[in-house]
Amino acid sequence: MSQTDAIPHGLPMERDAGPFDPPRAVTRLRETRPVSPLVFPDGHEGWLVTGYDEVRQLMADTRFSSRQDLGVVHVPYETPGMPVQTEPSPQTPGLFIAMDPPDHTRLRRKLTGAFTVRRMKQLEEHIAEITERQLDALEKLTPPVDLVKEFALPVPSLVICELLGVPYEEREGFQANSAKFMVKDVTLEEKMAAFGGMTTYIAGLVTRKRAEPGEDILSDLARDEDLSIEELVGIGFLLLLAGHETTANMLALGTFALLEHPEQMAELRADLELLPAAVEELMRYLSVADIFYRYATEDLELGGETIRAGSTVVVSLLAANHDPGRFENAGELDIHRKARGHLSFGHGVHQCLGQQLARVEMRAGFAGLLRRFPTLKLAIPAREVKLKTDMNIYGVHELPVTWTDTAE
Repeated sequence: MSQTDAIPHGLPMERDAGPFDPPRAVTRLRETRPVSPLVFPDGHEGWLVTGYDEVRQLMADTRFSSRQDLGVVHVPYETPGMPVQTEPSPQTPGLFIAMDPPDHTRLRRKLTGAFTVRRMKQLEEHIAEITERQLDALEKLTPPVDLVKEFALPVPSLVICELLGVPYEEREGFQANSAKFMVKDVTLEEKMAAFGGMTTYIAGLVTRKRAEPGEDILSDLARDEDLSIEELVGIGFLLLLAGHETTANMLALGTFALLEHPEQMAELRADLELLPAAVEELMRYLSVADIFYRYATEDLELGGETIRAGSTVVVSLLAANHDPGRFENAGELDIHRKARGHLSFGHGVHQCLGQQLARVEMRAGFAGLLRRFPTLKLAIPAREVKLKTDMNIYGVHELPVTWTDTAE
């Protein structure tokens, strides 16, 4: 096979190696060429980065820009409902995930106090209470039930609503819009309608909070006169979307992974002291937020390849986290592994702001499920579980589970 034959056309997406592994073609690329040319559906010749060291190096280098207003954003998979972009997207105020320093630094600094390890420690007890209440409600239901709808989505939604000061009874609108916004294959009109629905809702919320602030993160930000309403909306959108979508998917997909590894699940149930390490390992193994983009602002060298200025670079955190060069038997789930150093929260200036919150929620969620539902099992064959291959954050659409009342 010649070098040109080996260059993939479009990002391989099919989870053909199982629900928890990268696509086989992505794994092959990591083994043979961890910084690999990639031909995009619109003809752009960009790059795919899959090796652990290379991904880490790229994410620490701000010359690989996160801005979408510098050049045309090329999408590495077919998007039938989307017109091909011919010019850069305008920058959305407050959306600091798509900014570089110093703009990124200014906004991020305003949020670091809200998500300190100390503040998350103080919240731990409260998050445990929220989790227990949801488990009480789950216990009253007659199985089989969908664990996504009844547990994995409500817990982080309740937590983030409370933290941000969003009335929980108003969640249905933003959850429907955020789910629609995360679908890969929707028309531009649908995506913009979902984005517009969320931002209109948040604009009303932050305007109220600027007039009458409460005791919550959005109120704290609204008190800051340096931030415009537009910036508050962008920040609120990001926190609300990232604050429940990622953890909800981790709780559901993590439970699926544990159910598929019953010996490790039993071991964890018998000794919940193992849980902090197990959460890190599940984060590494599943990497629900997998695909990220960067834009080369100048000619750069990475992994022995020259990446030209203007190239769109696609990063796979899942492939990097499954790199056997960094983690021994990387394709296996091992709750005893020291998985710290995984890249599931990113790396560099954009490393996830809410990572401590996510850890607290996952520990509480998995501990509660393991303790309260010792006979939990899938209610359908594993191969029938609907995977979110159509979404920008991976997980399961539904996880039908059942249990018996006879607790061990």
